Amino acid sequence: MSKLVRSDAERDLVDTARRVLPGGTFGNFPGDIVIRSGNAGRVTDVSGNEYVDYLLGSGPMFVGHNHPEVNAAVQEQLGRGSTFFANNEYGIRLAEAIVDAMACAEQVRFGSSGTEADFYAMRLVRAYRKRDKILKFEGGYHGMSDYGLMSLWPKRPGNFPVAAPDSAGIPDAIRQEMIVAPYNDLEAATALIREHHDELAGVIMEPFQRLVPPKPGFLEGMRAITEEYGIPLIFDEVVTGFRFAYGGAQELYGVVPDVCTLGKIIGGGYPLSAVAGKAEIMKHFDKAAVGDDAFMPQIGTLSGNPVAAVAGLATLEILKRPGAYEGVYQTGRTLMEALQATLDKAGVAAKVVGSPVMFDAIFAAGEVHDYRGMLAGDPAKAKTFNQAMRENGVFKGEGKTYLSTAHDAADVKVTLAAYEEAAKAVAAMG
Repeated sequence: MSKLVRSDAERDLVDTARRVLPGGTFGNFPGDIVIRSGNAGRVTDVSGNEYVDYLLGSGPMFVGHNHPEVNAAVQEQLGRGSTFFANNEYGIRLAEAIVDAMACAEQVRFGSSGTEADFYAMRLVRAYRKRDKILKFEGGYHGMSDYGLMSLWPKRPGNFPVAAPDSAGIPDAIRQEMIVAPYNDLEAATALIREHHDELAGVIMEPFQRLVPPKPGFLEGMRAITEEYGIPLIFDEVVTGFRFAYGGAQELYGVVPDVCTLGKIIGGGYPLSAVAGKAEIMKHFDKAAVGDDAFMPQIGTLSGNPVAAVAGLATLEILKRPGAYEGVYQTGRTLMEALQATLDKAGVAAKVVGSPVMFDAIFAAGEVHDYRGMLAGDPAKAKTFNQAMRENGVFKGEGKTYLSTAHDAADVKVTLAAYEEAAKAVAAMG
């Protein structure tokens, strides 16, 4: 039985959403809950139900909701103005912080969303290499552009390297410009790059794909083969940047790409993203450096927005402090281990996959090394699990649990109790 109480006010909002929004949502998350506020590691809905929050706005709130230092920085900037469409001090200082943190970053260009950053990164390497095709990995998420939506979540995975569009409205010609490889299969990816190297503008990949860690040697192998042919390697670090380590996945794994994309954490909860990379490649954003033919214009009304920039800078200052990463990793390890043990005890076939800072349960037997392993998970069991978690005071994404530095022992206690109830609900399905 649900422990949640729904007020008339929340029901009215849900009904209004169904009338004025396609599907009753913003397109991101099921619309049966309307969130009113967040603080530290928790959110509260319009009915007053409080949840431990592992959605975290889909990841940006890595230092928790309503952090007083982030709020203070934002409030101070609001007194100076909200946007200028021109260089501002804090956007420049945030670019400097990114260059200092990310091994691949010599220069930075801002956008407002991860989709934007990934789209521009792919266009950037096309401008640099003067070639059209991009190699990506099946199941890799690179935003909502036509190119990003190739073989992101194919229900019937096809034969590599043929791309499959995952949305209506994508021109058929786009699939000819994308080459798809299996993640964590270095031999197959290397063979495709060798075969198509003279057509490739670049390779884009999540160094940690969704919830799937790279096998030992996989990232190093991708770096070696792309360097052999002079093909730019793009790490999509919109999720992993400043989350896996202060210097991102490239710091954690010790593999440096030519370009990376960033988002989520760098905006501190406000819309901001970035493309960062080697100056030799980034110069294509600068007409004076490359001339008309090689110039790649990039204009965005809110790019480098000062409110988002100060929120990002405040967030990064918090993450620099001793123990910030150690604490969140320890909390995540505790939860991952407890979730696996609880599911095992309940007799539920499932594998907890991911990293201590972001993970989830895949309801299938066996190891998960790529998209097809994740596709084997039982969606009905995942839905039951997630619903039971919400009914027991834990708010999480449909396929991911994000940790924050703000989650504390009380949050862990609520989560462990919710795991017990959710595991029972799944076990009852048979």
